[in-house]
Amino acid sequence: MNKAQTGSRGEVEASRYLREKGYRIHAANYRCRLGEIDIIAEDEKYICFVEVKTRSENSRFAAADAVDFSKRKKLIAAANLFLTQYAGNKQPRFDIVEIYMRGEAVRKIRLIKNAYNGEGK
Repeated sequence: MNKAQTGSRGEVEASRYLREKGYRIHAANYRCRLGEIDIIAEDEKYICFVEVKTRSENSRFAAADAVDFSKRKKLIAAANLFLTQYAGNKQPRFDIVEIYMRGEAVRKIRLIKNAYNGEGK
């Protein structure tokens, strides 16, 4: 698999995982002029803006480490634009889903809730 295929596969697996955990998926690959959000989902309390990072299982660094401050600021800006159109009143939350693969097989999925706040910290 090339990088784009691996990323797409990770997003599909993350969506499946979230649905299994009771989340309702609002959008996948939400794009606006301020950026892209991989998954927008909702649980009982929160509207969740989810960044998905897929890596090989023997990666030297955690997949979440790729979501640096600059990337977080772009995600927050896109989320704020989404929220202007969102009819619900749930609190926003920023999550990261790490997908670790061996070849084409998913080896581990890790959901990091509240990975950072609305200021990117």
